[in-house]
Amino acid sequence: MGNEDPGWVWLIPLRDLDPDARAIQLGAVAGLGLLPGQERFVGDPLRMALAGLEEESRRPYVVESSGSAVGVLTLQLGAARLAGWRDDDSAWLLRGFLIDRRFQGKGLGTLAAVAAVDAARRLTDRHHSGEAGVVLSVNEANLAGLSAYRRAGFADAGQYLGGSAGPQRTMFHRFGCAARP
Repeated sequence: MGNEDPGWVWLIPLRDLDPDARAIQLGAVAGLGLLPGQERFVGDPLRMALAGLEEESRRPYVVESSGSAVGVLTLQLGAARLAGWRDDDSAWLLRGFLIDRRFQGKGLGTLAAVAAVDAARRLTDRHHSGEAGVVLSVNEANLAGLSAYRRAGFADAGQYLGGSAGPQRTMFHRFGCAARP
């Protein structure tokens, strides 16, 4: 983690934007990039955001900091087993999460993960859908990701071998547990 103060992040819900604002945000997402080797952990940011808009169960967000798009993530209902979780309905799935290569190492991933848990909790409260928290899977070789999720308050829930990118760790953040970014 760099020594600069990461400041704040905002999650901009793509579904809630008018078509012009959404197009501007998607243009910013198209400019996000990965460090060499990270493509094995996460897909193309624009493709992930567009997929999130196409499927009703997904809620795609642009991660913004200091007025710039710095990342993207999606919360999905009814898909927690994709992360090795015991059932599909007790947790939101955090997927398609990345921070642009130019902004990595500044603590923004941790802040965005905390913000994602808060967004999922608010969605659960608003829709009375009953999820207990947020689950994700992260490749065991993605040490920076594992560290960021731990700092965001996610607990390791065991190994998951169902992903296409090799062994994963299933991680869970229960609503109401304080995160310490």
